[in-house]
Amino acid sequence: MDNLIHQYTDALELLRGMIALPSYSREEDRTADLISQFLENKGVNVKRSGNNCWALNKYFREDRPTILLNSHHDTVRPNPAYTRDPFDPAVEAGRLFGLGSNDAGGSLVGLIEAFLHFYEKGDLKFNLVLTATAEEEISGLNGIESILPLLPPVDFAIVGEPTLTDLAIAEKGLLVLDCTSYGRAGHAAREEGDNAIYKALADIDWFRKYTFPKNSEALGQVKMTVTIINAGQQHNVVPAVCHFTVDVRVTDAYTQEEILEEIRSRVSCEVMPRSLRMRSSRIDRHHPVVEAAVALGKKLYGSPTTSDQALIPSPSVKIGPGDSARSHSADEFIYLEEIREGIHCYISLLDKIIS
Repeated sequence: MDNLIHQYTDALELLRGMIALPSYSREEDRTADLISQFLENKGVNVKRSGNNCWALNKYFREDRPTILLNSHHDTVRPNPAYTRDPFDPAVEAGRLFGLGSNDAGGSLVGLIEAFLHFYEKGDLKFNLVLTATAEEEISGLNGIESILPLLPPVDFAIVGEPTLTDLAIAEKGLLVLDCTSYGRAGHAAREEGDNAIYKALADIDWFRKYTFPKNSEALGQVKMTVTIINAGQQHNVVPAVCHFTVDVRVTDAYTQEEILEEIRSRVSCEVMPRSLRMRSSRIDRHHPVVEAAVALGKKLYGSPTTSDQALIPSPSVKIGPGDSARSHSADEFIYLEEIREGIHCYISLLDKIIS
């Protein structure tokens, strides 16, 4: 009990320090400094590339399998509806407020404390690699993906995100499509031109109504949502071009390439994917980490939101303190009790696997 109190106090101090430092994606250098210094003060040898920090357990052995403990320290920019200072780590009524407190600061400090708990143990069945990564919120090229070649081979990963400490055994991938419909300009007062907006509307209606035939057991249906539309320059000119953006949440029933091929065969607009990197993931229900979570009474579910899981090629799960519904919200917060529970959850989960 005393050890858990000490771990909680340490985690809270680190998290409050992180909140006080703006760490927008691509601008995380100060939180990377803070996390590195915190670990070094604990006697950990920390490595760094850009704004990504990582460390191996003290008695790392190449003949053992390796577990990756990953979470991110970048944040989105504050929601315009904030009523508080997003960088003031105030504690009120059992809640810690501040940008990044819930997504994913609570998970990151919990994983750090779990890593430190096992750091000096020499008789583990698995190695541990801790990564505190950048650019997760923008799926950037200089985040987890950039340091995977620098890490030892990873057998499976635990990704820290707010899940109410339930276990996401599957996660939807993300495919962002930039679509363009082409028409012909003309004067709006006469029967001239070919309105690109009207042509786009037919395709937009298809995106709204179409259902992919295959469902995922864990993730359900592929979901497509038109989120941005832009056309026209002035009121009296028939627009020749209409641009719109589609957010596609891909399940493990399809590859990104299969989804893209199906869409292009069904619509008349030009369809350009921004990336095919953010793939869906799923882990076997009989994997040791899943069975350990079930033994701890954790609920299993499929997550509709993306994380660094999409960029980690090994089997992975997503679990952490806090609530995904609070992520990116105004006046973001995490309950203090959730921070305690996160530390306890990670240590208990790992203890069942590696001790």
